[in-house]
Amino acid sequence: MSNTNSLKTDRVIEVVNPFDQLVIGSVDRKSWDEVDACLSVAHQLHMHRKNWIPVYRRIEILKKTATIMQSRFEELAYQIANEGGKPLIDARVEVSRAIDGVELCASNIMSLAGREIPMDLTAAGAGRLAFTSREPIGVVVAVSAFNHPLNLIVHQVGPAVAAGCPVLVKPADDTPLSCQSFVNILYEAGLAEEWCCFAPCDTPTAEKLVTDPRVAFFSFIGSAKVGWMLRSKLAQGTRCALEHGGAAPVIIDENADIEEMIPKLVKGGYYHSGQVCVSVQRIYAPKKIAATIGPLLAEEVSKLVVGNAVYEETECGPLIRPREVDRVSDWVEEARQAGASVLAGGQKLGATTYAPTVLHRPPLDVSVSQKEIFGPVVCIYDYEAIEDAFTMANSLPFAFQASVFTSSLDTAMNAIRNLDATAVMVNDHTAFRVDWMPFAGRRQSGYGTGGIGYTMHDMTHDKMAIIKL
Repeated sequence: MSNTNSLKTDRVIEVVNPFDQLVIGSVDRKSWDEVDACLSVAHQLHMHRKNWIPVYRRIEILKKTATIMQSRFEELAYQIANEGGKPLIDARVEVSRAIDGVELCASNIMSLAGREIPMDLTAAGAGRLAFTSREPIGVVVAVSAFNHPLNLIVHQVGPAVAAGCPVLVKPADDTPLSCQSFVNILYEAGLAEEWCCFAPCDTPTAEKLVTDPRVAFFSFIGSAKVGWMLRSKLAQGTRCALEHGGAAPVIIDENADIEEMIPKLVKGGYYHSGQVCVSVQRIYAPKKIAATIGPLLAEEVSKLVVGNAVYEETECGPLIRPREVDRVSDWVEEARQAGASVLAGGQKLGATTYAPTVLHRPPLDVSVSQKEIFGPVVCIYDYEAIEDAFTMANSLPFAFQASVFTSSLDTAMNAIRNLDATAVMVNDHTAFRVDWMPFAGRRQSGYGTGGIGYTMHDMTHDKMAIIKL
């Protein structure tokens, strides 16, 4: 009996609601032999050009996929909330974004075009006509994260389908159901199953898959430690895109509109309980107004309703695993012991939830100041001169999105110039994103540029034709 249970544990991923830890579903893990078979088929599909899906068919499939998703809107939103712990109100926004993302994949296919290259710029090139076209790069392997279990899959798999690449997708173990639903919808919309393989698997199998020389493009969303390790092991010629985390900084100018700013900071800091790679984490405020901003933020944060994400009233759901609650609790306690003031929260609400928390003046050498917390905690720091705020904001080895709140154009431009970030939001929170904009981390926060159109471009490459006239 014990051997049977062990085999089941190895082969089956049981999916739980992260709030009450009750099992809500399961998926079977694929063995290496199964994954290898999928990879072989995908590689052969790409190698034999007669197998390639015509562009008009890709457009038809993607448009039908979006239509089916719209018809199952509430079902998909509930699934996101149930397996990922994202409040239902936000899960619905994720479904809308995912549908828009699929439609964006279909419309952006028109941008996968080449151009004429002038050849008669010198005598050596005269008498020739040259032009480029874009071709699918080959087999794509996508490894995804838990925090946007539908939309992240759309951002990785949708561009592969649009570009004409066979794709194997490994979802996060915590949230495989939304990925499975999306893949099944693609099949229902007319995509042949061999073009998209749902490949939940254990870590050794995933590493073997990612580093296989048949893989042309590796898309990864997750921890920096894992992403950079896998990149170092890729086969020669495999291209990649990595999206990791950050500890997003916000600079507050002394003339910022505080009343308008507070709701934005609450949304940017506590959306999905802070489990977002560009969540507001570090707020730098002038010393003379930091004492005012802290209590105002804490007052609003204390009103947030924490609970099971599938309930309509919930505004902050659980953390994805109980051990993450323990980690956040340890980091906050470390900051408290080191002298930080706890203005709101600062305690576990249960085994799976942590109170939305505001810390004032945590020392710069504690975990909440040095690492991505990926939890419902925002820290406020004082500064004397805005140049000091820029220095502190840029002091960590990772950088993603940042923001500044000010009524001064000079200050806004100064922040845009001086903040080390791929995007600087002016009078908005750091977690703002639309899916057609470039989205990328700097330094340890990532490699390459995300965003539907940018990913589609990376999943294709140029071919040039030169005709002697």
